[in-house]
Amino acid sequence: MAEPLLQLENLSIAFGGLRAVQGVSLALPAGTLGALIGPNGAGKTTLFALMSGFLVPDTGRVRYAGADITGRAPHLNARDGLTRTFQIVQPFAAQTVRENIAVGAHLHEPKRAAALAAAERVAERVGLATQLDKPAADLTVAGRKRLELARALATRPKLLLLDEVLAGLNPQEVAEMIPVVRGIADGGVTVLMIEHVMQAVMNLAQQVWVLAQGQLIAEGTPASVTSDAKVIEAYLGHGTAERLRAAA
Repeated sequence: MAEPLLQLENLSIAFGGLRAVQGVSLALPAGTLGALIGPNGAGKTTLFALMSGFLVPDTGRVRYAGADITGRAPHLNARDGLTRTFQIVQPFAAQTVRENIAVGAHLHEPKRAAALAAAERVAERVGLATQLDKPAADLTVAGRKRLELARALATRPKLLLLDEVLAGLNPQEVAEMIPVVRGIADGGVTVLMIEHVMQAVMNLAQQVWVLAQGQLIAEGTPASVTSDAKVIEAYLGHGTAERLRAAA
């Protein structure tokens, strides 16, 4: 097993009386394409915020590339290669696709011409090459999802945290996006994705972690976790696993 690129050690955070994340530990090896799944309200996006520095945990540590980055500012993490996308896509609507992607590229390319050139290369990777001069406001939902991915990719990540990059897409758009995500991972970027689209999880993920009510309840291959009784109950309710067994 490779050394973990990302390691969470007993992470917890509460908001008032709500314990959003409770004692979560996981290790993501470099080169892995992993998925974090769980029902709505499980704490997945909160966990991403803790990993990337948007939130500071009450207890526990976040280690990235061997260094303790707990609570370190997101822009510093991004400069070191830890980048995330957001579930709600908010591009700079009045700017072109090229200019939006260049915002990410500016993290390492101070000169405008170099950032714009980098934006073109990234657009090619995510299927936006023909829309570079289009205002971001004119993109479809699928186009905006690709743009969010491109802006993150332009920061040259080593670890990319994808927060529901497939949400809101129709089945054809999902099928078209799966090879894009796989291509990013094949290009050497370690990926951890929050995803509800199980078709994508089964197609893409090598390792899956399941969160429910802020706690990690299962981990393993996609096939093993989706047949785990605890996971079935978390998604479908108490007693469901037993009823499914009885029906079978």
